[in-house]
Amino acid sequence: MSADLRVNKPTPFFPEQPLIAFSRASNVALTIKSLEADKPVLITAFYSDGLDLLKALHQHLKKRFPNGTFIEQRAYRLAYQKLSKLIYIEIVNHKLIVKKAPAIGWLAKLYPEETRFLLPFTKVQGLNSAWQWYKNGIDLPVLRSKIHPYYGVYFPTRFDHLILFDNWLKRYDGPKKSAIDVGIGSGVLALQLVKFGFQKVYGTDTNPNAIVGLTESMGATKLSRKIELDFAPLFGKWEKQTELIVFNPPWLPATHDLDTNDAAISYPDTLFPDFFEAAKKRLLPEGKLVLIFSNLAQLTQVTEAHPIADELAVGGRFKLEQCLKRTVKAASNHTKRDQHWRATEDVELWVLVHA
Repeated sequence: MSADLRVNKPTPFFPEQPLIAFSRASNVALTIKSLEADKPVLITAFYSDGLDLLKALHQHLKKRFPNGTFIEQRAYRLAYQKLSKLIYIEIVNHKLIVKKAPAIGWLAKLYPEETRFLLPFTKVQGLNSAWQWYKNGIDLPVLRSKIHPYYGVYFPTRFDHLILFDNWLKRYDGPKKSAIDVGIGSGVLALQLVKFGFQKVYGTDTNPNAIVGLTESMGATKLSRKIELDFAPLFGKWEKQTELIVFNPPWLPATHDLDTNDAAISYPDTLFPDFFEAAKKRLLPEGKLVLIFSNLAQLTQVTEAHPIADELAVGGRFKLEQCLKRTVKAASNHTKRDQHWRATEDVELWVLVHA
């Protein structure tokens, strides 16, 4: 099935007119004014010129936007994204043509038929980082082997929720014939389930890159017979009941229309009602429904609502068996964002059973 999927990737740009050129000799202030007038700019000399322009753009926006609260930080990022996506760089024969540019394998892998095109500089940055993660792999404390996340697929950068799930699986003494991982992503939860002896894991995702990436990484190994994938929302084609359903949903409610990347971190209003309705039909009578969540939305004052607590209060479909919590480690010293709320953030593991 994955061979038929069209992966998500940055859209090539083929300008009809020459773009405003930018190099280290250009006037930065005038260039930013051009961006604010919706005029695209092309990095023409060194790769580092693009980095310098983005740095100047950050400094420019800091003067216009407060950047203290979580909501203010989100507004700042949206403004930055709007302007930065107008900064382009050229690719010829799958290579960046500016000087001292990184080699990015995704350019040939994702654009095999394109020989000359432009991409936003920030997208190229993302491709570069994603290529390093894909090529070198990422160590996770809950898995024996590295994961190699495909481009455009969310993967965890903090591990408290994975450790919480791992500890729960160690104590789980129920049947292990099958499990369903809703929103499988980079496959970490599914791999944890296999590690603890589940015979078959069915995984779904609405991101085609997740399905393509996992299919590629599993290849013809034993894992490909233990983990079965479906490109679909929620439970996809799997109607048969199972003893365990696992769901690590986005932890923040959406504040605007979602694109593919947003869908990994923000949820629409309908997600949880639709999920619980479908889960009720697919969970065996003695089965368990495990949701991994966080109090981040409440701490950052995005919302006071908690979708799992709300379901338990009024849904009438499930009841709480257990709720485990683990305090999140402090944010990295390298982050530039004010993340004071991390000191009181808890990741949560909710275990529900039929009411």
